[in-house]
Amino acid sequence: MTTDGVIDLVLAALLVWLKTAGPMLLAALIVGIGVGVLQAATQINEAAIGFLTKLVALGVVLAALGSWSLQHLVDYTRRTIASIADVTR
Repeated sequence: MTTDGVIDLVLAALLVWLKTAGPMLLAALIVGIGVGVLQAATQINEAAIGFLTKLVALGVVLAALGSWSLQHLVDYTRRTIASIADVTR
């Protein structure tokens, strides 16, 4: 396999990672900042509030985008397995 092939595999892996983990991380970030601001404003410093709201947000995002993320993972896995013959040459 050439260096271009390796770079393509790594780039594809990073893009799949961004497509699958990105929405969940972004949701957790937005909810965490919102809860942090509300807790700072109300001076209620309870860790369970932040944890539960992030958990609910991640569940909503996973329910909404789970099949889309799984489809990207399956497509990447199929392409990678199909290119095994190129790697061994």
